[in-house]
Amino acid sequence: MGFVVGWAMFLEYLFQPIQNALYAVLAIQRMAPKIPFAILAALTVGLITYMTVQGIKFTARTNELLLAFMCLVTAVFLVEAFRYIVLHQHFSGLFSLQPVYNPKTFQMRGVAWATSLAALVFIGFDGVSILAEEVKNPRRNVLLASVLVCVFTGLFSGFQVYMAQRVWPDYTTLQNPETAFMDVARLASGPWLFTAYGIMLLVSSIACGLAGHVGASRLLYSMGRDDVLPKKIFGHISAKRGNPIYNVWIVGVLAYIGVLTIPWELSAEMVTFGALIAFMGVNLVAMLHFWFGPEHRGKRNFFVDAFVPGFGFVFCFGLVFSLQTWTKWAGIVWLIVGTAYAAYKTKGFTLRPKLFDFSET
Repeated sequence: MGFVVGWAMFLEYLFQPIQNALYAVLAIQRMAPKIPFAILAALTVGLITYMTVQGIKFTARTNELLLAFMCLVTAVFLVEAFRYIVLHQHFSGLFSLQPVYNPKTFQMRGVAWATSLAALVFIGFDGVSILAEEVKNPRRNVLLASVLVCVFTGLFSGFQVYMAQRVWPDYTTLQNPETAFMDVARLASGPWLFTAYGIMLLVSSIACGLAGHVGASRLLYSMGRDDVLPKKIFGHISAKRGNPIYNVWIVGVLAYIGVLTIPWELSAEMVTFGALIAFMGVNLVAMLHFWFGPEHRGKRNFFVDAFVPGFGFVFCFGLVFSLQTWTKWAGIVWLIVGTAYAAYKTKGFTLRPKLFDFSET
């Protein structure tokens, strides 16, 4: 079961650079529509791959600079959106239930599907735990940081989308939903913010693409090192760069093929599928360990040890079920392939499988 959950997370890691690179290409295309899509894809994936080749320190410094730019543009957007709403709808326009609940368009199935897609915003919060060795009192502070990342992301992104919907209430008229924020920014402040937001979407996609590319290549390395995949190729480390350079190029090639062949919405859902399967595994294991484990007999708390992880498992399963049919079938096929591969590597499940080491990512 651990191998299958790891295999599902492997799908998430592989599709992260694909969907981020594709989103970057879509943002560039809105600003430069005459450049062929295949050329934009090659330039974007090539840039992300080149930066990943430079090593983890270069990637970390680059992400810090990109994050500062994104925060600046987002702050400007919120100020301009506030000004636009007050100017056209007065202060009362700032308060409305319509972005949250519109009886004319509300559908529970639509909310479930949108929630599964919105889960993409949170994927990666668990990366905080990787820094446990760098933190004072990690038992307390890593847990606190992980929760605060989720809370801040939920509140901040929710507020951002709320303001965007007050600027552009009729979302059905948006012709490019993937890059809708660019159109909202243009309406709120003119063409300069449209361009700035386009650059920000490009920058954010490159930043996330860098992290996804590093994660995917490092995961392939850990699989190669532990002989889950052929060690000679996937377990190779560059003596000069100190990173798994073969894997970096392999992920780059796969990302380019994916950008050309897979729509962004489907690639994003594949990331979500892998992550939700992993979340289901975490909740299930937590319940099995703390509620059913004999070592916790006499110390069990029904709400914390059974209800919360049980609810988390059911909720994530519901989100998986609400994904599009194509995504669910593709995910099921991926899990079947992983199970068959595990059977091959364990000689018909007679040996213990080599598990995935995500600490490398």
